[in-house]
Amino acid sequence: MGHPLSIVPMSQAHDHPRDPIGWSAAIAIAFFGMCLIRLAVPTEPYFDEIHYLPAARALIEGSEYLNREHPLLGKELIGLGIALLGDNAWGWRIMPALAGALALFAFTRAIWFSTLSRFAAVSYAVLLASGFVLFVHSRIAMLDVFFVAFIALALWQCAAAVREPETGRLRLAFAGVALGLSMAAKWNAVPIAMLPGLAFLVARFAAGRRRLFTSRRGIPVPGVSLVEAALWLGLVPLAVYWLTFLPAYFFAQSPLPANGFIALHREIIALQESVVEPHPYQSRWTDWIFNLRAIWYLYGPIEGSHRGIVLIGNPLTMLLGLPAMVWAAWRAITGDRAAMAIVVLFAVSLGFWIVVNKPIQFYYHYFLPSCFLLAALAMALDALWQCGRRKLAVGALIASGALFAWFYPILSAAPLAGEQSFTAWTWLYGWR
Repeated sequence: MGHPLSIVPMSQAHDHPRDPIGWSAAIAIAFFGMCLIRLAVPTEPYFDEIHYLPAARALIEGSEYLNREHPLLGKELIGLGIALLGDNAWGWRIMPALAGALALFAFTRAIWFSTLSRFAAVSYAVLLASGFVLFVHSRIAMLDVFFVAFIALALWQCAAAVREPETGRLRLAFAGVALGLSMAAKWNAVPIAMLPGLAFLVARFAAGRRRLFTSRRGIPVPGVSLVEAALWLGLVPLAVYWLTFLPAYFFAQSPLPANGFIALHREIIALQESVVEPHPYQSRWTDWIFNLRAIWYLYGPIEGSHRGIVLIGNPLTMLLGLPAMVWAAWRAITGDRAAMAIVVLFAVSLGFWIVVNKPIQFYYHYFLPSCFLLAALAMALDALWQCGRRKLAVGALIASGALFAWFYPILSAAPLAGEQSFTAWTWLYGWR
């Protein structure tokens, strides 16, 4: 969660003897392995896969632009999985599983470069892996995990650019590409994609350089001018975003005309705003932050057993994250730039859904904000660890993992005892 306002210490992150990159990689690989268990169950499309799989098939065939209310990249990635493994459940869901593992690894690298805390990075990996939302979305052919993964990758590169200015130019270029890909996967990424460039501007302005636009001295990334940062974090994302639409110009039916890019986006906006019919699973941000409303992506007799997949947050960490975010806000006021970054990222990603003109909203819109909430919790647990309350910090991680294990059957489509088995996990009425 690196923030361009962070102060760069003399000791660089890549020289730090306790870089937990091995732990981050191991947890991400283990997470990917867990995602593969029953990945092909059910063998038929479920929940919103019914919208995205036809669009991915149409992309492969070059026939037409289906599911026009979203950009193309997410469907292109689903189509890549189909091209690699076939038009079956493995092909539909392998790319989301890979994206989920990437998101976990990238987020933990971002918090490492932001804090240089080994415990914070490892804690964050455990919290994300056991937080329910990332796991469920890494096992379904939807778009959300793709935009979250590319946002995580961009934040990792931005944090590393601040901490390692000798590679800052290359890092910012990678961040720009990732930001473009995140917006091209789903528009939910747009508010966050704007922040790295704005933060660079604010940091350079605060540094008080006489030549604001051309000076390469000072924070956040020495050696990179504001003009160059605008290229990497402004123009490159837009160019990458546009490139992902190239297949739309070559569809057999209703191809996008050369001058039709802007008109297409007006259509996307209109389609996004046209969903007004009430839905039994709809919810609002007040439901999300208190973990009050679940979505059953799947439930019923499948392959000889009753099975279910529910989207809800970890009952412990989603609530512990709220006081942790308040603590992070206090830390931000006292000058902790990593905490400031987390608070801003959470506020913007959640605030977007508070003010946006989208009358029907769902818990999965809390996916990205919940990742930042868990980042605040990881930093809070690290503070407990540093002040000697290690049993409490580790206990919270163990409890998060234990709850994940308890809910695992209805997160992973495991066989259940009977039709009413779901009641063992529906602790709240809104989870039914």
